[in-house]
Amino acid sequence: MAMSVCIVTLSPVYADAEAGGRERMNWMLQCQGCHRHDGAGTGDEVPKLSGNVARFLLVPGGREFLMRVPGVSTAPLGDADLASLLNWMLTNFDPQHLPDGYQPYSEDEIREARKAPYGAEVLVERRKLMTAIEELERR
Repeated sequence: MAMSVCIVTLSPVYADAEAGGRERMNWMLQCQGCHRHDGAGTGDEVPKLSGNVARFLLVPGGREFLMRVPGVSTAPLGDADLASLLNWMLTNFDPQHLPDGYQPYSEDEIREARKAPYGAEVLVERRKLMTAIEELERR
């Protein structure tokens, strides 16, 4: 009796997800279309995350801002997956700006923030926070 052998190969994306890259997979599916694969963004409307995103954690209101921006608060992910994705983004795109004592986002924190997502005021809020960040960095 002849035996046949079936060889299964995984695409790099699937293999990455199997190896614990769920956050990367969620990034690819939910975020990188606008923020680009490397977090470079596309200008004012889609801000740069690389070397920038953790700076929001340095000023009052910045942590909440990251959870309430429309692309985050309305992402079709569960609260735990969204918390993991935000933590992944911070540690992968801007580890140099993570504050001392950084506390990762939690599922419960995300659940509460999603109850009050930003609407049209998001750009005004981002400008206020960026001004506060710039003032802090000038000191």
